[in-house]
Amino acid sequence: MNTNHIGMSFDSFLEEEDIAIEVKNEAVKRLISYNLLAEMERQNINKTEMAKKMNTSRAALNRLLNPYNDSVTLATLSKAANVLGKKLVLHLQ
Repeated sequence: MNTNHIGMSFDSFLEEEDIAIEVKNEAVKRLISYNLLAEMERQNINKTEMAKKMNTSRAALNRLLNPYNDSVTLATLSKAANVLGKKLVLHLQ
């Protein structure tokens, strides 16, 4: 058992392993995907209808909703949010 990391915070561990940015980016993408899917479900909008409203292909929508696909543009995210009557809000900390 490796005890080098005992007592350190998870953020410190990620920094030390030099993976903090990748892990946080992946977490953000997953949250966005899950939130979009949840809102589509809440509004009873299926993927075919959502793609049509976004004026995009079903394949492009599937990439957007895939929590593991991080090649999504801000324009696509914003378009999806608008279709659902939401706003995409980003801020720097």
